[in-house]
Amino acid sequence: MAVAEQTAQDLNSGTKPVDPRHAIDEARLAAWLEANVEGYQGPLEVRQFKGGQSNPTYQLVTPAKKYVLRRKPPGKLLPSAHAVDREFKVISGLGKTGFPVAKAYALCMDEDVIGTIFYVMDNVEGRILWDGTLPEYAPAERRAIYEAEIETLAALHNVDYAAVGLADYGKPGNYFTRQIDRWTKQYKASETRTIEDMDRLIAFLPASAPADDQTSIVHGDYRLDNMILHPTEPRVIAVLDWELSTLGNPLADFSYFLMNWVMPSDQRGGLAEIKDLTAYGVPTIDEAVAQYCKATGRDGLPNLDWYFSYNLFRLAGICQGIVGRVRDGTAASGHAELMEARVPVLARGAWEFAKKAGA
Repeated sequence: MAVAEQTAQDLNSGTKPVDPRHAIDEARLAAWLEANVEGYQGPLEVRQFKGGQSNPTYQLVTPAKKYVLRRKPPGKLLPSAHAVDREFKVISGLGKTGFPVAKAYALCMDEDVIGTIFYVMDNVEGRILWDGTLPEYAPAERRAIYEAEIETLAALHNVDYAAVGLADYGKPGNYFTRQIDRWTKQYKASETRTIEDMDRLIAFLPASAPADDQTSIVHGDYRLDNMILHPTEPRVIAVLDWELSTLGNPLADFSYFLMNWVMPSDQRGGLAEIKDLTAYGVPTIDEAVAQYCKATGRDGLPNLDWYFSYNLFRLAGICQGIVGRVRDGTAASGHAELMEARVPVLARGAWEFAKKAGA
């Protein structure tokens, strides 16, 4: 297991020279930074982060400070995808509350500077972990890290989004039906073959979606490798990758996080194969639910099978979108084509949970 963790860690950690497909005019960028980022002083060196395959992400190195630049990828894109201006808006708003996000410096909507819109934020130094089984940690450390993740997600859902200027960040109400519609459209736009389980889910999920009981900021992809932990403490110091964030049902976010408990270890270090979670040092699903409900003032959660079906369907839609981008020549990662094999597996799992939920 440690070998797999190291492989994922190596594949995704650190920086590399900029991919030629994502090369930018460094002189134009440097001039823009000087004009728009308070305290910026060159000279500038640009590197690209290895991890991620959605919005190309760069490290900007100067003698005194490092920054991070997130941009829309060049080329043909699906509608509404890669809205880095929305990412900038949400981290700017959350930064006012003390919620752990990188400091947002500036947004550039002028595509002439580097070819697409982008924003610049602080480069937060800490640990990004890629394997949910946390093989290099002792049981007590594992539990502390998981409890910190749950506490941080609850804190996000407790933010008064209107008070921080995010009342227009999404449409309150009907979140699940709108999301199912969105991912259905993405799936159909990117479809490369017929998958019967996906067609069944497209019929079942909208007809059975639970009504919203609350609206909050939702991250949309809240998982271990989308956050930076303090270098030595079990504390989240920055939540990353807000591309899928919006206003929505917080249970969509929390149940997505809980997927880690039902995913196998080869899927980003899922926990499903660990027989005794308590001895291993990870909260059980019931303990995770209890901690989240206490922090957010809930009495408990409804049957999770529907939520798990929805989340696996959504992941299948996201993966199929990447397959479509490989087809169209705009994918940003060399291993993106492996996504095609994941789609029917995710769809099958989603349909199994749908059957448990009454399909």
